[in-house]
Parts: sequence; C-alpha cells; structure tokens
Amino acid sequence: MFDPETLTLAEAVLAACRSRGWRLATAESCTGGLVAAALTAIAGSSDVVERGFITYSNEAKIEMLAVPSDTIAAHGAVSAQTTAAMARDAVRRAPADVAVSITGIAGPGGGSPQKPVGLVYLGVARRDGACRVERRVFPGDRTEIREAALVEALQMLQDEAQAA
Repeated sequence: MFDPETLTLAEAVLAACRSRGWRLATAESCTGGLVAAALTAIAGSSDVVERGFITYSNEAKIEMLAVPSDTIAAHGAVSAQTTAAMARDAVRRAPADVAVSITGIAGPGGGSPQKPVGLVYLGVARRDGACRVERRVFPGDRTEIREAALVEALQMLQDEAQAA
C-alpha cells in the first residue's frame, strides 16, 4: 500500500516519538487518513499512535475538533488558521503530545486563482502550545498531491519530535 520510503519515514516518526515518550494524533482532511494509515502500517505503532480524526467536511472540523465556524467562514477550510486550529484541537481532544493536521485542495476540481489545486496546509501542534503551519503547493494529480502531503506531514512530525 505504501512505498518503502514512506514506511521508512513512518518508522522514523514512531522511533522519534518513542524516544521522547510521546503519543501522537492526526487530524486529516484532504489526505483522508493516509498519515494514520502509514503510521499504523508499522507493527507496534500502538504505543505511539493515539488516534486519528478524519475531518473531511467543514461540519466534521467544527464538531470533532471544535474548529470555530468563524475561522472557517473568515479564512476557509483550506487556510493556515483552520490548519492551526485542527492541530491544536487534536492535541487538546486526544491524550497526545503532538498532532499533525492537513487540509488542502487535492483536485482535480475545487481550485481557484487564490487557492489552486495542489495547495495544502500542514500543521504540527504540541501539548505545550507550540504550533507551526506550513503552506505547500504540490504538483501532480490527486493521488500525487495526497502522497506528497502524506510525506510532508510525516517529515514535519519527525522534525518536531527530534527538535523538541
């Protein structure tokens, strides 16, 4: 299901979190659970992976993660503000030390000049309140965009666990 490089990166994320005694959560929109699936494809991941939220719709973001509807109305579901709220709320709602969030436009439709197909926001939040968001525009079709977002999310998790 996942290529060897992605699984190696997922293993590195798990090892980095294990070394800190961290548990993690995911809050995914356009990736539909790919990050959680890649992590849980690794045997023994249950000591690190706490839970995943798949919040594809705006309503799911609001109901499951308490993303303020005002944030979505003002900035859109695909925005730095919504992504930060998703990551922060995933940490708050799960007994986790770190959470990654992803929202974007995987296409083939749904893009605009301001928010093109391939635009993805990724966030990482820690229980201590630290949160960072990155904006990326990935090339390719829907599958390639989602796979690129998966790899970037895993890389952000690994970087966070190694740097903290």
